[in-house]
Amino acid sequence: MSCGISMVKYILFLFNLLCSICGVLLIVFGAMLFSNVHSLDDIKEAVQTQQVPITMIVLGAVILLISFFGCCGAIRESYCMSMTYSILLFVLMVGQLALVTYMWLQKDRYLVIMGDVVERAWERRTRKADYMDALQLSMECCGKNGYEDYSFQGYFPRSCCKDPNACRIETVYRRGCKATFVDFWDKNSDIIKYAGLVIAAIEFVGFIFACCLANNIRNYRRRRDY
Repeated sequence: MSCGISMVKYILFLFNLLCSICGVLLIVFGAMLFSNVHSLDDIKEAVQTQQVPITMIVLGAVILLISFFGCCGAIRESYCMSMTYSILLFVLMVGQLALVTYMWLQKDRYLVIMGDVVERAWERRTRKADYMDALQLSMECCGKNGYEDYSFQGYFPRSCCKDPNACRIETVYRRGCKATFVDFWDKNSDIIKYAGLVIAAIEFVGFIFACCLANNIRNYRRRRDY
């Protein structure tokens, strides 16, 4: 193979090696967040209430699978694996562009979906630490619509308070999580969309590199057979 194609091969290998490490980390962190499952009822409850760890595990598995084909196809100079990697990367890129386009054209609908996320977290909250607590801690908010949502329960979760060690009405966050969460996505939607386009551009470059490598591998083997 030429020097340029050999460079492309090792660039693809290193790039996919880093992606595979990211995929493994996502799976590990998702598994760490996932509650212990001891029965079928536990599985059903986990699927209903723990979408974030499940999403992390699935996303990590997809990244790991695609990266596996990329690494093996590059280092083993396998035409079949390189083309499989190209196809998977192209499908991922198209799906990502479709999501960015949806966010661009259906921003209002997208914000409604983000509000529904908080609605589901609120409906499935427990006295134990859950995703409502995670929202309240990260967004500095309290309750679905405001801190008054907890008034009938006679207590405020520590995640609602500016000072968890002294959780009183004076230290409770006033704003509700639904409005705060929707505003966050509204303000950062442009950043997410442009970041998605940049990542899609990187994936497109990887797709071109993988196609060039696969085509060169095929031509090299044809010349070698003659």
